[in-house]
Order: sequence, then structure tokens, then C-alpha cells
Amino acid sequence: MNIIIYKPTSASRRFRTVINKKKLWNTKSIKFLTIGLKHSGGRNNQGKITVRHIGGGNKKLYRKIDFKRSLIKTSAYVIRIEYDPNRNSYIALICYSSGILSYIIAPEGLSVGTKIITDLIPSDSIGNCISLYNTLIGSIIHNIELIPGNGAVLCRAAGSYALLIDKTSDNYGIVKLSSGEIRKIALNCMITIGMVSNFNYKNTILGKAGASRWLGIRPTVRGVAMNPIDHPHGGGEGRTSGGRPSVSLWGYPTKAGFKKKKKYNRFIISKRNV
Repeated sequence: MNIIIYKPTSASRRFRTVINKKKLWNTKSIKFLTIGLKHSGGRNNQGKITVRHIGGGNKKLYRKIDFKRSLIKTSAYVIRIEYDPNRNSYIALICYSSGILSYIIAPEGLSVGTKIITDLIPSDSIGNCISLYNTLIGSIIHNIELIPGNGAVLCRAAGSYALLIDKTSDNYGIVKLSSGEIRKIALNCMITIGMVSNFNYKNTILGKAGASRWLGIRPTVRGVAMNPIDHPHGGGEGRTSGGRPSVSLWGYPTKAGFKKKKKYNRFIISKRNV
């Protein structure tokens, strides 16, 4: 998909770029595969804000995505590629041979009418869901399970993918993620061949504050502009730079080099970009 660059007819449009969605399905989604969403505004069941900078945004329906691809040994055909307002990747409506309709994350290069399968046999076709055990070393994969049968949790965002580097003798696969992290994943976990669609999403520019509000993102106020009761950097006579090393609202250092204690994960081999 190409990126639309607007003519600078106003200050807000001067730098704004969006994804061209003309080739996507532009009618309503399947009704029984959608559910209404209630905006929380970042608040919990007590009405207290637990996640800041959330509020407003356009109304949207949630599309039920099949992250498990639970119909094993069943072929399906891609009916259409749709836009999903809840995620930055595209979704595909597929119809299984049994007549069941389902939404899946659309990989890059998947087209209408393509036949995809969910099976345990080796395959290298884009969109096929197979086990990591039957995946060829060097394959580009996404929608990766961490616990067999629990559904995909890794590499679901637009343009993300992982690379299968090796397989060990203790039934684990060595996978390198887009972040550079190298980790072990059980070979009986299911994965999908290919890279997630809409890789150009990272090149889009909102261009104006209103576009953030459409997404439900509220403004972020600087700490030095607050009062002392609201932030460690607040207060002072006139403009100040905070008077202390940069910290968060709760006093944790935010500059590089500060390391919090993290739980040891025996499945993570390396976190460095190599």
C-alpha cells in the first residue's frame, strides 16, 4: 500500500501522511464477528486513573481475531482484506472448508482468493499456520505462541516478524524477534508463515494534535510545567530545568543507564541487537 502525502494547504496538513486504503474492503464488517467496546479512559473499577493519557477517541467495534487457528487440518480461502481500527495491521476474512468464517491477522502479500491451511505438516506458503517443529530454519514467521494452545502473543503488530535461527535437541526453537531479542520457544507452539501486513505504518506522520485525539491519546504535560504536588520537577520561580536528574511522576530515573530489577527468564538468550 502506498503512502498518501497531502498538499500543504494548511499547517496541519503540511507534514501529515497516511496509508492509502483504497484497495481494502470499505463496507461494514461481519456482524457476528464484532463486539462493542466501552472506553475506560484509563480508569479501573474504582474510577482511578491507572493508565495516563487515555481518553476520547472515535467509536469503534472490536473484530474478534482468531489467534489460535484452532481448526487443525482444515483449508480456508481468503475472502477479503479489511482495515481494523483496533490495530495497525490489516485483517483478513477467511472461510474454512466447513463454511466457518473467521478473522485473522493478514500477512504481507496475502491476496483475495488465496488458499491457506492450518496443519502440522511442513509448509513455506504465506499465511499457513503450522507448528514451529515443522518450520524450516531461516523462515520469516509471525503470530507466535508462547504456550501451546493459548494463541499467538508475539509479532502481531504491523510490519513485525521473527526469524527462526535454529532448533535445539531439547525441543526448543531459537527465534530472533524484531527487537533483536533472541529467545527459546517450544517446538509444539503454532506460528504463521510471513511478515505482518502494513509495514509502511511506521512511516506515517499524524501531522496534527487532532489526529492523536481521534486515536484516544490525550496530551502529555511536561513535568516542569506542573506544580510541586503533581510532579517531582514541578514548581520553582520562573522557568526551571527541574533541578534534579530527569525522573518520572513516581520518582524513577528516566535517563539511559538506570536499570530496574527484572525477573530472570530462562527462555531469553539475549536482548542485544546482533
